[in-house]
Amino acid sequence: MLIFALVILYTSNLLSQCYRSGDPTTGKRNYTYMDAVKARLGGRKVMICGLIQYLNLFGVAIGYTIAASISMMAIKRSNCLHKSEGKDPCHMSSNGYMITFGITEVLFSQIPDFDQVWWLSIVAAIMSFTYSTVGLSLGISKVAENGTLKGSLMGISIGTVTPTQKLWRSMQALGAIAFAYSYSIILIEIQDTLRSPPAEYKTMKKATSISIMVTTVFYLLCGCMGYAAFGDDAPGNLLTGFGFKNPFWLLDIANVAIVVHLVGAYQVYCQPLFAFVEKWSAQRWSKKGFITEEYNIPIPLLGTFKFNIFRLVWRTIFVAVTTVISMLMPFFNDVVGILGAFGFWPLTVYFPVEMYIAEKKIGKWTPPWVGLQILSVTCLLISLAAACGSVAGVVLDLKSYKPFKTTY
Repeated sequence: MLIFALVILYTSNLLSQCYRSGDPTTGKRNYTYMDAVKARLGGRKVMICGLIQYLNLFGVAIGYTIAASISMMAIKRSNCLHKSEGKDPCHMSSNGYMITFGITEVLFSQIPDFDQVWWLSIVAAIMSFTYSTVGLSLGISKVAENGTLKGSLMGISIGTVTPTQKLWRSMQALGAIAFAYSYSIILIEIQDTLRSPPAEYKTMKKATSISIMVTTVFYLLCGCMGYAAFGDDAPGNLLTGFGFKNPFWLLDIANVAIVVHLVGAYQVYCQPLFAFVEKWSAQRWSKKGFITEEYNIPIPLLGTFKFNIFRLVWRTIFVAVTTVISMLMPFFNDVVGILGAFGFWPLTVYFPVEMYIAEKKIGKWTPPWVGLQILSVTCLLISLAAACGSVAGVVLDLKSYKPFKTTY
C-alpha cells in the first residue's frame, strides 16, 4: 500500500502539470485527460487513452453498483439475523437492490455538468470517513475481545488455501489496491473545476498529497486491524462479510454510509464519460434539436434546472446497461481487481510519464529517462500480475454461477 501510495503521489503530480500546455500557469488549458494526451503525444495514443479511460469509467460504474447492492443486502440481512437470533440464514437475491441503486443513479445522473456534483462529492467524502471509522473501531474492539493479534507476516497460511490459490489471491489483491487509488483517471477533469490563482497544478498537488496521506492511513489501519481481528478468516469486506455481527445497528449505519458514498462516487466517475458522449454527439449532429436543445425548468428554492432530452435518454440507458451487467456479473472482488489492473498502468503511470518526458524534452537514455522507464515497466508487470489473478478469480466464480440468480 505504501509503495502504491508513493508511486501514485509522484505520477499524479506529473499528471497535474499536464493540465496546461506550455507555461503551467498561463498556458492553454486541457479540459480532459484526452486533451492533455493530444496536446503532448498526439496520434493513436489519444484514441488509446480515451478508450482505456472511458471503458474503465464504465467498469467503475458496474463495480460501484455491485458494492452498493452488497451493502444494502448487508443491512437487510443484519436485521434479519438479529431478529431470528441467527436461526434463519437470511439468504436473499441481489437483483432488487441493484435495480434500486440503478433507479437512484438515473435521477442523480441528470445533474448536467461535472462541476455541479461538488456537493455530492463532499457528502460522499463524509460518508467515507464515517464507515472507515466504524470499520476501524470494530476491528480494534474485536482485537481487544480476542486478546491477541491474529494472522501472520506471510498472510493466509498454506493448508487453509492451496499454493495456487494463494498466488492468484495475492495477485488479485494488487489489483484491488490499484483500484483503491484509481482517481488519476479523472484527475484532469477534477483539476478543470479549480480556480486560479494560485496555478491549478499547485492546488492539485497539495490536494493530492493530503488525500493520499489521509486515505493511505485509513487503508492501512482498516486493513491491518481487520486482519489482526480475523486472521485467515477475514472476509473480503469487513462491514458486509459478517465478521462483525454486533452491534448490528452500528453496522447498519456504516453500510448506509457506504451506499450514500457510492451514489456520489458513481456520479463523480461517470460525469466525464457523460460529458464526452454528449459533446461528441453535439458536434456530430449539431442541427438536431433532440440533442442540442436545452429547456430551463424553474425549481422552487433550487433555481433553474437545465433539461435536455438526449441527456435524459442516453444517461438512463447507460445506468440501465451498467445495472444489467452488474446483475450478470456480481463478483465484486474480482471485478475490482480487473478494473484496478486495467486502469493502473496506462492511466496512472504510462501516460503521465510519457507526457512529462515530452513536456520537459527529456532525452533518451539520460538518467531521468531511464528512471522513469524503469518505474513504468515495473508498474506494467504489477498490472499484468493483478490482471492474471483477477481473471483467475472470475473463472473460478463462473463455475458456480447462474445468471440473475446470485444470492447473498
